[in-house]
Amino acid sequence: MKTYRVPMVPGPTSVSREVLEAGAVDFASADLEQEYVELYVARGEALGEVVQTKHDVVIQTGEGMLALWGAMKSSLRAGDRVLVLSTGLFGSGMADMARAIGCEARTVEYGYDETLKNFGRIEEAIREFRPKMITMVQNETPSGTMNPVAEVGELKVKYRVPLLYVDAVSGIGGSDVRTDEWHVDFCLGGSQKCLSAPASMSFLAVSEEAWGIVEEVGYAGYDALLPFRTAVRDAYFPYTPYWQGTAQLYKACRLLLEEGLEHVVARHERVAAYCRERVREMGLRLYPAEGAVASPTVTAVYVPEGMAWKELDARLRQEGVAMGGNYGCLAGKVFRIGHMGTQANLNRVKEALDVLEVAVRR
Repeated sequence: MKTYRVPMVPGPTSVSREVLEAGAVDFASADLEQEYVELYVARGEALGEVVQTKHDVVIQTGEGMLALWGAMKSSLRAGDRVLVLSTGLFGSGMADMARAIGCEARTVEYGYDETLKNFGRIEEAIREFRPKMITMVQNETPSGTMNPVAEVGELKVKYRVPLLYVDAVSGIGGSDVRTDEWHVDFCLGGSQKCLSAPASMSFLAVSEEAWGIVEEVGYAGYDALLPFRTAVRDAYFPYTPYWQGTAQLYKACRLLLEEGLEHVVARHERVAAYCRERVREMGLRLYPAEGAVASPTVTAVYVPEGMAWKELDARLRQEGVAMGGNYGCLAGKVFRIGHMGTQANLNRVKEALDVLEVAVRR
């Protein structure tokens, strides 16, 4: 398998040796050992610090989409109303997810190069539609944008919307995420983005109000949340836990907390600002529109005019640098530089951008 000297894709990110080694140990059977329960609890407390919540943090074996589906299917029934706030590919995809389980979904659509604004428009939609759940993406990796959550949380409380569901997969560990302060009921994350652990674990903070709805719905399935409500108390998990992945995720959290969350967020913001400035100096055009909030974890850039993404990608990879292409309507038009987690390193980003500068001017 080909490896790259400077990987700058927006996830899965480079995994540090310390995190890799945390899982390189033979454990006993996780579903029979009290030691695993203690590790699960410690990991939950660490993740709780990272996402700033005092509520339960559930960890599941599987990539981040597992948590996104699990939270929806565990709290919604066919016919429930879901208000989708969309500023990108992942945001709009939530309407498809809701409809797939029989819900009525209405989308408040913004441009993919925009971030949430004009909250009166959102407020009007909440008043008219009366949703059971509001969904949004905090950090849209395809678009390189970051949405404000606090204002949506205030509207959720004002109109007594039962559930606020926030995909923060590519923001957790690289930006300020205030789950409880923002009134988020499901704060959804994955191991492979800013936490820089292998793409094997998903997790989510679950409010007490959300647990009550989960118990009422009673969904059963591999992605169900309900069995995790009593997993620690009963020392019984719904399927064989992935001890190594849990240990790696815990180590990744500890590394962030030891650095200090404020320092981690500042590091991401500093690297992102440098990246955007260098991109402009090269004469390239950033994708987010003027006035949109640029992401601190990924920079989205228009592919240079007169050059195909395939050609640019090949030039970069020839020099040992890997950046990210894109999906859907942005495929071939916008590429992405992932400066998150271990990749939020000024020297690494400088090295990658030096290569990019040569590649676009050849």
